[in-house]
Amino acid sequence: MNEHRPEEPSSSPSSPSSSPSPSAAEVPAVGDAPRRRLDAGSLRGLAHPLRMRLLDELRLNGPATSARLSERTGESTGTISWHLRHLAEHGFIEEEPGRGTKRERWWRAVRGAIVLSATDFDQDPAARAALSVYQAENLRRQYQRVADSLGADWQGEWRGTGTVTDWNNLRLTPAQLQALAEDLAAVVARHTPDPDAAPDPAARPVIVQIQALPRKDPDRP
Repeated sequence: MNEHRPEEPSSSPSSPSSSPSPSAAEVPAVGDAPRRRLDAGSLRGLAHPLRMRLLDELRLNGPATSARLSERTGESTGTISWHLRHLAEHGFIEEEPGRGTKRERWWRAVRGAIVLSATDFDQDPAARAALSVYQAENLRRQYQRVADSLGADWQGEWRGTGTVTDWNNLRLTPAQLQALAEDLAAVVARHTPDPDAAPDPAARPVIVQIQALPRKDPDRP
């Protein structure tokens, strides 16, 4: 995996004096796929490390039963089933139609993007606690995905592909930072295949993570 770290400018840049609260989006919508903005209730329903992991498993690896998810996570099937029902109640997952039995239910992730804006919860202390859990777990899982990829023994043409990039010499206004985030998301969307199209047998799942956040300046409030 290639690493690209542009050189620092001669003068240290500073972040804007004010900025919007960070937002996070997982699995961007493709085409007409819906975008779901988390409210306080759905945020509290999702903000649990195991539930976030289960949703990840279903989104990244496709439909599964509680027994299969138990094998992957090391949790009991009873615990997995309880959290799956919780995710279903909040509309994050649904049963796979025409598959499974009353004793063995197959679950799949509901298609579409999950979008979160931290400023939505400024006046809700309970939701802010859930937001803290969600953001910390989301960051941990993002880091773990990168660490897993870097630690994998890739072979053939996959060896040396990918990049870890850090641009730290930008100086933007809040509006410019938001525009940058939207432009980057649009680039990823152009390279995202139609989920209904036949997969290319030469393709592998790819992780794309973009962090574009204001940086604190020690000389400014």
